[in-house]
Amino acid sequence: MDSYNFKVIARIKSDFPEKFGIPRQSGLLPNLRSTIRFEPEFRNADALRGLEGFSHLWILWIFSENVRDTWSPTVRPPRLGGNKRLGVFATRSSFRPNPIAMSCVKIEEIRLEGTNGPEIIVSGADLMDGTPIVDIKPYLPFADSVPEAKGGFAESVKGNNLEVEIPSTLLEKIPAEKREALMQLLGQDPRPHYQDDSERMYGFNFSGFEIKFKVSGSKLTVESIQEIL
Repeated sequence: MDSYNFKVIARIKSDFPEKFGIPRQSGLLPNLRSTIRFEPEFRNADALRGLEGFSHLWILWIFSENVRDTWSPTVRPPRLGGNKRLGVFATRSSFRPNPIAMSCVKIEEIRLEGTNGPEIIVSGADLMDGTPIVDIKPYLPFADSVPEAKGGFAESVKGNNLEVEIPSTLLEKIPAEKREALMQLLGQDPRPHYQDDSERMYGFNFSGFEIKFKVSGSKLTVESIQEIL
């Protein structure tokens, strides 16, 4: 069997130190900012020449937390509650023969200078902090966009937003520029879809804070926000 080795060209700097809470797809949280920070070997501004003419990027990255020696032809998509098996190639599950993922993100800023430069500030990424990136490619609207494309089973589970309630005294703990992204994230229900316990306390880390919440029906209430020291 042929095999190939990839070099890690960059890593993402994001607000998610662990998997729980990360958006389920790229582009769902337009206010969420992340940074593509190149490895020393690839910190060359010439490699980004011409990128300023594009608005979006494809990021090719590794499911580094789900690397396995075996694979299964079927998986249980969380978006279907984990109760139905589908073919692995009909899903975007992280449990794949090769742990490769792709995300479409918006370029917010390209910084050529600085200690870590060049680096790219993007919005809409769905990567855990430190995730290894093996390539980036410009998004081409005339080739990559297919407006009439079908979304399969994913169409039936999109748009299930919750009403979010956060006491102002808690929300004020979050930096102002990150509050809208947090609200959007909570509204999209970060819980696994097979969990629906109104008494259960859920929690995840976001941008240096531990967020704890409960969900009852279609309402999510944040119970506490604590800075992680």
